[in-house]
Amino acid sequence: MSATSRTANTVPADNLSAQSANHLSPSQVARYHMQGYLAPLPALDPELARTTLFKVETHEKQHGDFPSKGLKAHLYLPWMEEVVRHPGILDAVESIVGPDILCWSSRFFIKDPGDGGFVSWHQDVTYWGLDVSENILTAWIALTPATRENGVMKVIPGSHTKVVAHREGAASNMLLRGQEVAVEVEETQAVFMGLGAGEMSLHHGLMFHGSEDNRSAQRRVGFAVRYMPTRVKPLEGLPRDSAMLVRGVDHYGHFDLEPSAAGDLDPAALEFHRKATARYADINRQAVKKHLEMMSSQS
Repeated sequence: MSATSRTANTVPADNLSAQSANHLSPSQVARYHMQGYLAPLPALDPELARTTLFKVETHEKQHGDFPSKGLKAHLYLPWMEEVVRHPGILDAVESIVGPDILCWSSRFFIKDPGDGGFVSWHQDVTYWGLDVSENILTAWIALTPATRENGVMKVIPGSHTKVVAHREGAASNMLLRGQEVAVEVEETQAVFMGLGAGEMSLHHGLMFHGSEDNRSAQRRVGFAVRYMPTRVKPLEGLPRDSAMLVRGVDHYGHFDLEPSAAGDLDPAALEFHRKATARYADINRQAVKKHLEMMSSQS
């Protein structure tokens, strides 16, 4: 498919017809809205999960670690865009956010045995420069099993109902700014979202979540994709952002629509990715300032 068709404000009909059986039930949707997460859910078939993991690890061997922890890798690796657009994922996402869907971002969360990587308790969307009142979620797709031993994600059910203050550089070594919530978290309430390879979890953008280090002998590889309805607005005063239309129609035009890569590491795609991730970092810095100002005005 051409880059032009991918950047149009409507996903082509052949994509719309590629449906799976992964739409959520009304009870699952209700549970998500009440608790802020769902897991485990089917996402990729086992063969696609194995193939994608092989491609990830082959890329690492040939090119080294992914830049910026693989931030928006789907912009220059068509086989990661295949994951971002997979109907088994999008059907579940559509059940929560509606039929018109943007992929705002993606990144890898990879923990090697004994590397000490962990993620402190935090909320996502407070640092993204997006309207925090909107229904923005993350699909966390396991390319290897995710277990208590290798550092599976943990969440606090029901913690997604309001924004809380954060402090930076406090703990995490896997987040770009090392942010963590500046409130006490009751660890005994944590739910560990174990996943098999090819399964996923969904969590709300304001959900308290984190993960512990990998104490096992197995590598843990996850891919987090941030989805939102096309109506979501960026915060006022920030640089214009971009996102990829993955299902439906964009009637709003709040974001520049991102093109598909012509092939692996296509030079034009790499240049677009460089600009998109630089803009992401700039927006992140400014969004942090707005978050701190908002929390200060409420105190």
